[in-house]
Amino acid sequence: MAQEIERKFLVKGDFKPEAYQSIRITQGYLSSVPERTVRVRIKGEQGFLTIKGKGNHSGISRYEWEKEITLNEAEELLQLCEPGVIDKIRYLVKSGKHTFEVDEFHGENEGLVMAEIELETENENFTKPAWLDKEVTGDNRYYNAMLTKYPYTKW
Repeated sequence: MAQEIERKFLVKGDFKPEAYQSIRITQGYLSSVPERTVRVRIKGEQGFLTIKGKGNHSGISRYEWEKEITLNEAEELLQLCEPGVIDKIRYLVKSGKHTFEVDEFHGENEGLVMAEIELETENENFTKPAWLDKEVTGDNRYYNAMLTKYPYTKW
């Protein structure tokens, strides 16, 4: 079973000069219940179907399964998704031996900028860039599936 070990942080300041790549992401959810989310994503010109399980007590680890699908399949599946779409630009930023995925949200989540880092273990050390702010790992409001239902601009 594939485990995703991830920590999430809010972002303050300008991270963009450090980014080495960016890509537009659009995604929706076929299921957004906490026990399992089923996500359809278009990342650039690629489609993906992802299933994630409920997180552990800390919210850092959870089951994740992902499969690439055709762009056409992803576009069709997005039509079946629950209301609410995530529209964001993802920037990749190196920090030490890790890469942060920094998401700048648009649409109903405009103004939200969040960074995620994937780790090998829950207690793994990593270099924290100056633009990293408050940790929000385990705060359900910041899960993309929740942002489709309760957008950031309406908090």
